[in-house]
Amino acid sequence: MIGVRDEKYLKKFGKNLKKLRECKSMSQEELANIADVSLPQITRIERGVVNTTICTVNALAKALKVPTAVMFEFELR
Repeated sequence: MIGVRDEKYLKKFGKNLKKLRECKSMSQEELANIADVSLPQITRIERGVVNTTICTVNALAKALKVPTAVMFEFELR
């Protein structure tokens, strides 16, 4: 059975978010301000320690000006 909290998946999601943010030359603080998400929350998401909501993912995608689906474009190994 798959657990609701998949640590490996959360870490991969966080790494992907960081990659997308850095490709846009954005700091965590800039992303937090544009997406209206707290800076500590951005940090926790990128570190893979929090299972964020779909609304937050949508806000981050909008702030990064990417389709929401791009947020999930990573592979688990």
